[in-house]
Amino acid sequence: MLYSTAAMTDRVLILDFGSQVTQLIARRLRESGVYCEIHPFNMADDAIADFAPKAIILSGGPASVTEATTPRAPAAVFALGAPVLGICYGQMAMCAQLGGEVESPEHREFGRAFVDVTEECALFDGIWAKGQREQVWMSHGDRVIELPPGFRVAAVSEGAPFAVIADDDRRYYGLMFHPEVVHTPDGAALLKNFTHHVAGCTGDWTMAAFRQQAVAKIRAQVGQGRVICGLSGGVDSAVAALLIHEAVSDQLTCIFVDTGLLRAGEAEQVVSLFRGHYNIPLVHREAQDLFVDRLARVTDPEEKRTVIGNTFVDVFEEEADKLGGAEFLAQGTLYPDVIESVSPFGGPSATIKTHHNVGGLPERMKLALVEPLRELFKDEVRALGRELGLPEAFVGRHPFPGPGLAIRVPGEITAEKLEILRKADAIYLEEIREAGLYDAIWQAFAVLLPVKTVGVMGDARTYDHVCALRAVTSTDGMTADSYPFAHEFLAAAATRIINEVRGINRVVYDVTSKPPGTIEWE
Repeated sequence: MLYSTAAMTDRVLILDFGSQVTQLIARRLRESGVYCEIHPFNMADDAIADFAPKAIILSGGPASVTEATTPRAPAAVFALGAPVLGICYGQMAMCAQLGGEVESPEHREFGRAFVDVTEECALFDGIWAKGQREQVWMSHGDRVIELPPGFRVAAVSEGAPFAVIADDDRRYYGLMFHPEVVHTPDGAALLKNFTHHVAGCTGDWTMAAFRQQAVAKIRAQVGQGRVICGLSGGVDSAVAALLIHEAVSDQLTCIFVDTGLLRAGEAEQVVSLFRGHYNIPLVHREAQDLFVDRLARVTDPEEKRTVIGNTFVDVFEEEADKLGGAEFLAQGTLYPDVIESVSPFGGPSATIKTHHNVGGLPERMKLALVEPLRELFKDEVRALGRELGLPEAFVGRHPFPGPGLAIRVPGEITAEKLEILRKADAIYLEEIREAGLYDAIWQAFAVLLPVKTVGVMGDARTYDHVCALRAVTSTDGMTADSYPFAHEFLAAAATRIINEVRGINRVVYDVTSKPPGTIEWE
């Protein structure tokens, strides 16, 4: 158990079989007010019993059930008497374990598909009716060809004769498609029917309840001890600091290391907000020159992250030593980080997410961790920030990876390039805000490309940098599309950047998308 759930009697267990969108299942459940946790598929039987789930969901995964050595659900899943929902691989594993049969046919289904509803089903209540055809998102190679005893078919698709199956007596259900992704329009409603109607969850998990329980947990853990927290300028560390300050007041000291890699005005905003408005003890270390010096002639993006992480650790440790006497270190660890740290599967996320946690602190500091956000997803952290009264300008800020502008200057880093990019980025975001588009965009930023072009400005020939602009929309942070700016907006933003930022003579818009299955943006 991650924390006391005395005020939350309903908990759903999600067993992870390796799907890259397993986290979306948890997000959908929490959006409907149901607390849930993701654990590895090989979770011990006694641990499952101790968790006492109101329902269990078996996620998708990349393996084939037709191979004997691939993952299976623990025996406890089918011994507890709790409702079970199998999704894609989870459906096939459930069928194989309960007496059905799975095959690997030549015909597979990937992407948008349609299911025909053949029978009524508890999952469909108020959503789908017999005889309807509904859009879903498929991603499977194998398929069920024989159902276990007690199951019936509720929907079919072109490539899946058992697209939806149900054992009403035992409250076991299986979906061959993925209801957790936005590409299944009614997916969230199907999941809510399972948790609320089939399993009887009340949906009473709220951020106010979490806040109350988290404060109590922090006080119990810290006691009379002292806590240090590294502020980065981002939402996660800011919310963690406010929550801990509410719990232990002046026992918390924040350390803000100004790396020189932040966006325009962010360092001043952090200092003003936490030292001025909230009166939280704050150490402000200006280390811009040190970071730029250590990044000199470093061009590989992964090496940049390593240099930034190591430098941050050096500076943070130096400031922490000056404080002396702290027993605890606060970190803004989020639930996706926790999930990935215990997952038995590899996958791309370990590499993709290197820009988030750019460096852990050395063990020699011997500080116990306080991680009050480790049960929350990013959108939940924002909700908690609003609950704590953090200004909306801070709460709603677009994601900004730890290495900051360093990964938006491909190639060698210089103070001059950083300043050019900072000015261009500020103009771009200002134009977006003035157009009333900021909240409609999940992330927008400028990139200073490692090329120069010849241009003519007035009567003079120039040889300056190219600036690329990116903006994407997303509902879950795992899939995204380019924001469809009007040409007039892009022309206006580009004109301002070229006119007001010396060193840039060309602006391009990066049209890109992020399909299901990829995990992070930079």
